[in-house]
Amino acid sequence: MSKLVIVESPTKAKTISKFLGSGFNVTSSYGHIRDLPKGDLGIDTENNFEPRYVIPTKARKKLGELKKAMEKSDEVILATDEDREGEAIAWHLVHALGLNDPKNKKAQEKIVERIVFHEITKNAIEDALKNPRDINIDLVNAQQARRILDRLVGYKLSPFLWKKVMRGLSAGRVQSVAVRLIVEKEREIQAFKPEEYWSIQAELEKTPNSFVADLFAKNGKTLDKMAVKNKKEAEDILSTLKKGEWKIEEIKQRDVKKNPSPPFTTSTLQQTAGNKFGYPAKRTMMLAQNLYERGFITYHRTDSLSLSSGAIEAGRNYIEKELGKKYLPDSPRFYKTRSKGAQEAHEAIRPTDPAKTPDSLKLEGPQKKLYELIWQRFLASQMLPAIFAATTVDVATETEYSFRATGQIMRFDGFLKIYPVKFQEAELPELKKGDLLNLQKLTPNQHFTKPPARYTEASLIKELEKNGIGRPSTYAPTISTIQDRNYVQKNEQKRLAPTEVGFIVTDLLMEHFPTIVDTKFTAKMEQDLDEVAEGKVKWQEVMTKFYGPFEKNLEEKYEKVEKKDMTEETEKICPKCGKKLIKRMGRFGWFYACSGFPECKHTENIESKENDIDVRCPKCVEGKVVTKKTRRGKMFWGCNRYPDCDFATWDKPHVEEVKGTTKKAVSKCSKCDSILVEKKGAVVCSNKECKHKATDKTPVDK
Repeated sequence: MSKLVIVESPTKAKTISKFLGSGFNVTSSYGHIRDLPKGDLGIDTENNFEPRYVIPTKARKKLGELKKAMEKSDEVILATDEDREGEAIAWHLVHALGLNDPKNKKAQEKIVERIVFHEITKNAIEDALKNPRDINIDLVNAQQARRILDRLVGYKLSPFLWKKVMRGLSAGRVQSVAVRLIVEKEREIQAFKPEEYWSIQAELEKTPNSFVADLFAKNGKTLDKMAVKNKKEAEDILSTLKKGEWKIEEIKQRDVKKNPSPPFTTSTLQQTAGNKFGYPAKRTMMLAQNLYERGFITYHRTDSLSLSSGAIEAGRNYIEKELGKKYLPDSPRFYKTRSKGAQEAHEAIRPTDPAKTPDSLKLEGPQKKLYELIWQRFLASQMLPAIFAATTVDVATETEYSFRATGQIMRFDGFLKIYPVKFQEAELPELKKGDLLNLQKLTPNQHFTKPPARYTEASLIKELEKNGIGRPSTYAPTISTIQDRNYVQKNEQKRLAPTEVGFIVTDLLMEHFPTIVDTKFTAKMEQDLDEVAEGKVKWQEVMTKFYGPFEKNLEEKYEKVEKKDMTEETEKICPKCGKKLIKRMGRFGWFYACSGFPECKHTENIESKENDIDVRCPKCVEGKVVTKKTRRGKMFWGCNRYPDCDFATWDKPHVEEVKGTTKKAVSKCSKCDSILVEKKGAVVCSNKECKHKATDKTPVDK
């Protein structure tokens, strides 16, 4: 009996085929085989939101191949991923292959089964084949609801933005909320006013050792960080403290436990990979997808912290055998997620076999780093906590002020044995209550409060998850989309900042479509979709509740909202026709355009001054190095005399002072004379064939 197994990707098909016999033909659909049409809405809003699905051009050839393979098979097994997206792909395959068509007699003769598994291993596949089930229509409907909802928002609201702002803009149910969060953070930063405060440190000696203590309390009451507001107040305290003796008032010692973190969910994996390795969420998910499809890790789109009993047992056995029983708790550790919509039936992300160490697998570079991170985190989650001996020493003075010193020494490394986490040890000298101390030095330190930090991809994902916006599969594409559409850009510190277009679109949506960018509304919509997935609510009811008020408001706004003027007059003259140039806002920022458009289509880039380095061009010497943007909004550095000089580089040129002057110039490599650039925190030669680094740079002469 011939069996056709259909999965989403060739890599997944290749891995599964290793576990099955000759009677199985494992092939892939390359993702969705049906979708809503690209050219129009594809949803009958007058007929219960009935979607119109089509076979995309790129999927037609593949569908033909699947139909031929199906003809040679007695049974069709749908083995797509176990989440809503995977369930929908299986459902679409049934329809596209005619497996539910009563007129297709040959297809009706086929046995159709749906199998699911959380990991691609021999045991998991064999168990899944023994326990087939029907397609879960509730999960399919939840995916349909999300797809239709996002299509309605995108296809209805985007044309409004084209008409009232400019063409090329788009709005999205989740993406617009993400941009709003970034815009609001930027406005907090812009409105921030730094406040001055001072801290005071005392260097104290207990012969022959010394240690540092910080001003901690006044008249026994703990001082706030901002208590000492200026230099005068700090100097007044210093003059008071220079009198009298210092002695140990109290010593407290205790053990502090540092517990391991739970295994990874999609969100925490993206956050940790971003913080540790600087990986964008999209890259992390691509790497995890490959590791999953090759059978090395469990399913990577999950918000659950659950672990199977078999996985826990395998992890504990590995810890006892390789690290020793002293690292193993008496009983397994269990974790429960705080996420409201978490699917506890799923598992957290873990290695399929803890015995497969990172060094034992054929993995390289980023793949190995990500696998090692997942492997370490899983094992650490089943280990004992690290234990630190913490000491707190309170120092009394003969004034109303007292100081405090703290020390911390690791007594037992616990889970840190396998999952390193940054911590700082600080050892204090041997002290006892009543010891007199010699004051060596008092140091006042001036500080200023800092503005809130811009979001990184990791911190934005954390904020989206905290607010219940989106689900594991949506974080990476959302963040990628808002950057691709130039609503948000990454700066050199890899932090997300809104563009002018991002500000404009967000302000317009907040004024006229507040629910679309409201975090609570978006979170409630996610809960509604979860209820559809659980079979509690019909998806059409969710659509009706949303679309009626949305459509009515949209019609009103088309009438009431005036088109924004996205141009500014200038005194610059068009070099082609002699008319004045105007500044015009486009998807990728401001640019110059001829006022005689459409007769004259001349345009010019506007050079950004923010990241200019104010040095002469290293190629022509006459021009200056300035920042420029491509048509897609990507920044690069080039000569301002273009096209007369074609100097350009994607990476920021490294600059240093010219010998014997106060002027600056672009650094050159001593080996090949190419320019040096700043890349990933290092200064390197721009010539890819030359591997010289900053230590080999040529001093810049006059």
